[in-house]
Amino acid sequence: MPLGRILIVDDDRNLLELMSMMLQSADYEVTTAHDGEEALAAVKGRIFDLSVVDLKLPRTDGITLMHDIHQINPEMPVIILTAHSSVKSAVEAIRMGAFNYLAKPFDLDELLLQIERALENRRLHSEVKRLESILEERYTFSNIIGNSRKMQSVLSLVSRIAPTDSTVCVYGESGTGKELVAKAVHFASTRKDRAFTAINCAAIPETLLESELFGYEKGAFTGAVKSSRGLLANTDGGTLFLDEIGDMPLSLQAKLLRVLQERQFYPLGSEKPLDVDLRLIVATNKDLEAEVKRGAFREDLFYRIHVIPVRIPPLRERKEDILPLAEHFLKKTSEKMNKGVKGFTPMAIQKLMLHDWPGNVRELENAVEYAVVTSRRESISEDVILPLKEDLSTSPKPFKEAKEDFERDYLNWVLQVAEGNVSKAANLAGKYRADFYSLLRKYDLKPDSFKKT
Repeated sequence: MPLGRILIVDDDRNLLELMSMMLQSADYEVTTAHDGEEALAAVKGRIFDLSVVDLKLPRTDGITLMHDIHQINPEMPVIILTAHSSVKSAVEAIRMGAFNYLAKPFDLDELLLQIERALENRRLHSEVKRLESILEERYTFSNIIGNSRKMQSVLSLVSRIAPTDSTVCVYGESGTGKELVAKAVHFASTRKDRAFTAINCAAIPETLLESELFGYEKGAFTGAVKSSRGLLANTDGGTLFLDEIGDMPLSLQAKLLRVLQERQFYPLGSEKPLDVDLRLIVATNKDLEAEVKRGAFREDLFYRIHVIPVRIPPLRERKEDILPLAEHFLKKTSEKMNKGVKGFTPMAIQKLMLHDWPGNVRELENAVEYAVVTSRRESISEDVILPLKEDLSTSPKPFKEAKEDFERDYLNWVLQVAEGNVSKAANLAGKYRADFYSLLRKYDLKPDSFKKT
């Protein structure tokens, strides 16, 4: 298999033959053309990895031909050949998209080196594009599994705010997928081609967190043997995701506020400020307003970051998402482990649906992975789902009984949210007030008992 397919375009037939022989001996597949028309016909007829084009051609020039080639194959690198007197034009060609130029007479080994570099650069570029495509596909909103009305509402909101530069504050319990939503926002924004940097404020000691964020100059503190740019500088133009911001020390909160207000910061040990342009997304499992009241979070920073609040509901509030998520994790783990596990038994599904999932989606993923790894059958049975949890009865509840249990729990929850206000509760439930009263009578629920005293 050849190292690459190369098109050479030059009206000097002797040079063309010499280059062709040299490149073929180096294990390249070579096609030659004597003018622009012949070259374009070749490019339209097959795919080339690289082209070498002379700047001076009959009835056209190398720059124009390069432009025409890129109209057909934008990714193809082009090396321009030029006489010494036309080096200025060759430099202009690089500005217009050529990979490089060689001045005649050139050394054939130098041409080989330039071709190798151009092809390697293309391979790296293609790999980066492939990885970016995978990331974008993985973190698009359509790939966030959430069929429930609550999650659809969340995804509708974040898809609308993603193209903006507004600061987003994501609330949710541990394991609900806050970082997944943050990445989806980033990859749907105009900053998707720049860095997405995530840092967990609760997992890094205060002194280290400051140096990680702001960077430092050599000698700024003991152990600073060389300068470091820091995450803020490295994220310039992109998105900074600060997870568990409620755990950020007050001293750092003040510095972060200054960054948001002035869009610049000082690395540790530096007297020269650096400008930074970034979008901020933060997340927390705490009630930041309560943290402000008790003095653990700065009020001015709270109002800076609380521009667009997004609450991700826990899994126990969106039970209809459990099975689709479990099936997704089963497929992913089964393929990864090369196991032929294809589904869940009815009892396993019941066990999944009745568990409260205090660890949310992360706990569900871990439970399914355990079940896939330990299962010896094509279908996962209840005995490998949460094996340390209390076993269910050997038979599922009758449909009517299960439905009534759900309705009772749902009415309790709605009345708690509405604080005993029946009109508000009925509206939240999407029921007529008279129908809602009938349900309350059916389950002997007293609205007054939900009113706050």
